[in-house]
Amino acid sequence: MSTVSAAATPGTVLADAVFPARRVLARDTALVIGGAVLTGLAAQLSVPVPGSPVPVTGQTFAALLVGTSLGARRGFLSLALYTLVGMAGVPWFAEGSSGAAMPSFGYVLGMLLAATVVGALARRGGDRGVLRTAGTMAVGSAVTYAVGVPYLAVATHISLGEAIAAGLTPFLIGDALKAALAMGALPAAWKLVGRRG
Repeated sequence: MSTVSAAATPGTVLADAVFPARRVLARDTALVIGGAVLTGLAAQLSVPVPGSPVPVTGQTFAALLVGTSLGARRGFLSLALYTLVGMAGVPWFAEGSSGAAMPSFGYVLGMLLAATVVGALARRGGDRGVLRTAGTMAVGSAVTYAVGVPYLAVATHISLGEAIAAGLTPFLIGDALKAALAMGALPAAWKLVGRRG
């Protein structure tokens, strides 16, 4: 199957179009591991937020990019690998942390679910146009916060309102910038794949 026909096939995600393979298991394994490593590296791009136990990182953007590019199944497996390896002690969560005891661990769980959701949306074309990509990223961010913010409230013994103020509000501008980056990058990548074929 050519790159053009792969890109045109309904249900195809970017990874399928860029990396068509006869050895699907080997390709998928490499993509899953690569997505986990990318997320771990992006988590190290970290800026503390005054008054919040949750830093601004590249982790969320990477998780959404992994899910969108790999699709729901591989996105889930990639973020599950990232989560399990971090829980086992590899210091690749935000700020070089590991384990499940940190207050921001709920965001890691939220990203696991978000990668799955945005991957499913990408299989339906949610990353092929600017507005669709914006919607896909917004849904992914909402899923991450829907898990992360209540977890933060429980883990730090604060009210939900305080958790929203500490774990959601300071990140909205950054999320808008990340969505804008994705809005340009993902549709452009699809156009590039079409030209290569």
